[in-house]
Amino acid sequence: MTGFTDAQNDELRTFTERLCSFDTTGGREGPAQKWLADELAELGFETYEWTADAERLAEHPSFPDNPADIEHTEASAGGPSLAERPSVGGVLEFGNPDDGPTLVLNGHMDVVPVARESWDTNPFQPTWDDSGERLTARGSVDMKSGVAACIFAAKHLAETHDEDLNGRIVVESVVGEEEGGIGAAAAALSNPYPFERDAAIVAEPTDLTPVVATEGTVMKRLHLTGRSAHAATRWRGESVLPHFERIREAFYELEAERGESVTHPLYEEFPVPWPIVIGTVEAGTWSSSVPANLTAEMRLGVAPGETVEEVEAAYEARLAEVVEESEWLSDHPPRFERFSIQFEAAETDADEPIVGALQSAMADADLDTTLRGETYGADSRHYVNAGIPTVVFGPGTIEQAHFPNETIHWPDVETAGVVIVETAREFLG
Repeated sequence: MTGFTDAQNDELRTFTERLCSFDTTGGREGPAQKWLADELAELGFETYEWTADAERLAEHPSFPDNPADIEHTEASAGGPSLAERPSVGGVLEFGNPDDGPTLVLNGHMDVVPVARESWDTNPFQPTWDDSGERLTARGSVDMKSGVAACIFAAKHLAETHDEDLNGRIVVESVVGEEEGGIGAAAAALSNPYPFERDAAIVAEPTDLTPVVATEGTVMKRLHLTGRSAHAATRWRGESVLPHFERIREAFYELEAERGESVTHPLYEEFPVPWPIVIGTVEAGTWSSSVPANLTAEMRLGVAPGETVEEVEAAYEARLAEVVEESEWLSDHPPRFERFSIQFEAAETDADEPIVGALQSAMADADLDTTLRGETYGADSRHYVNAGIPTVVFGPGTIEQAHFPNETIHWPDVETAGVVIVETAREFLG
């Protein structure tokens, strides 16, 4: 296995810096995608673009049923429309492309918002440390370095391959991953290319480990109703807080039970394999009044092999038990409804050729080839659910994703690029 030349690494650095200089928060991927499409064409890729259709996405189980809720998701409310948010694909062909497989190298261009007061540098002004080995910028980890590594891996293979390769490499930069995978879901629902796709690598930050299983999530909103009263006569009211506490305890008991009863060999290392998080709780209207209403939003973990509906039903049944034991809740039933985006769990079989090709390339680079599962979701699920075997592999660590002073160790980007080159070489060969 041979690495990139110094000139190629310098070009990769410059390319990544430019990607990280675009502010692509809040649905504003458009300018970066236009620049990227022009660069791909300049590098010899045949380019494709597609945009998501809210009406079509509303038919997808990940997304809200109302197209207006997709067009203006939480991240893009008030921002550009879906028609102004193109996803971009670049295609390189090898030998007789129809005689070989097509490999998709996927990444997303959107990044999460920035709390600038928590940063030591301008998050959209890429900054190197004195050693030149650590790049700090929003998106450096999640996941513009991974996008750049995929592009240069494909370019490197095109420049160095022998005559034995047949097939295609597609490099994708999609939009709206943080909003449920808008660009990837659109590509899975309606193939934007005039050929089939045989496998994919999603270059999310996995710390150079191969991830073949990702967890799903159900987003649920709980509404409780009590009865208000003056603080001086609080016994005349019915506070929602004790009722919420009983529900919260019941849900965490179910989480513990599911950790014992729902097993998966790739998740044994996690202390809480299918976690729930009650992320927001709002109750009451005035400090001197008994709180008569409460809204809590939560995320429920879904194991590979489970459906979103199964997990949702389990928590709804546990809520029903709490309600049945309470006269007040029986007379004033809670509302427990979905909101936002749902993530299906996904898994690719270890015997798939793309998994073996990646493990072989990783072994040549002296990397640990142990297959892993992760408790987060990724765009990989859209491709897996479309019948495209997909593995998640890329530079950077998830601990830096969404984090202030987001920083990537640059040698890992170079290593990821070379591993992807050799994976593609074996898969197409």
